[in-house]
Amino acid sequence: MTDLIVEKDGPVTTFIRTRSAARNAMNPEGAQALCAALLAFDADDSASVGVLWGAGGAFCAGFDLKVAATGGGETVAGGDLDIPDGDDGWPRGPMGPTRLMLSKPVIAAIAGPAVAGGMEIALWCDLRVMEEDAYMGVYCRRWGVPLIDGGTVRLPRLVGQGRALDLILTGRKVEAEECLRIGLADRVVPHGSAREAAEALAREIARFPQGCLRADRASAQAQWDFDLKGALRNEWRGSSPFAISEGAAGAARFAAGKGRSGDFGSI
Repeated sequence: MTDLIVEKDGPVTTFIRTRSAARNAMNPEGAQALCAALLAFDADDSASVGVLWGAGGAFCAGFDLKVAATGGGETVAGGDLDIPDGDDGWPRGPMGPTRLMLSKPVIAAIAGPAVAGGMEIALWCDLRVMEEDAYMGVYCRRWGVPLIDGGTVRLPRLVGQGRALDLILTGRKVEAEECLRIGLADRVVPHGSAREAAEALAREIARFPQGCLRADRASAQAQWDFDLKGALRNEWRGSSPFAISEGAAGAARFAAGKGRSGDFGSI
């Protein structure tokens, strides 16, 4: 039993974690299942945008420390907590997908806690939609468990070094309003509506020409590895094929009268 349901609605795929009795805390089996489901989504030509949601009012309370304490992971550096590379060659993080580099965007729909490793999964996602009473936090600070699913990398890139260190060193609760203010959240929505709002956002993104969208996304992610000149060259290499194909088709639609005056409704 992996406590994961995958639902597909046209180009939008929703991954639902149903381990609600444990506030959707991750175990090794769940991490493996989530990785496999996300890789299948990435390989599916009919799928465009993913949504990750936790049923029962909790996004994810981190790795299940009860599992770790009873031998579910011998050490942080080895044992079951350190999920090895799969047969497909993709590396896994202890929380599952946090070392994957997918070609398609995934949106976190956050209700309740997204803390410790659950926060790291949320940081791995491209966008974060939080309910007004949801929260994040490096809650593993209390137990001497480090951030090993990309938290020390992605958090400073999202909110800046100073704010990241504040959250990393104190482990304090970060409520939705502050998450929005500092850039941890992209949308804050009413209680009980995170999944609906994230899926609506996913459908909006899925409407656009996907080759160009994915090329721009990939360039934005890769630019950290280059100096300015290298980043600009990488942007051109990745985007130029779509400037000719999708861009020309889009320009023709505009010339025919679509999308005038910034209209996104008819494109």
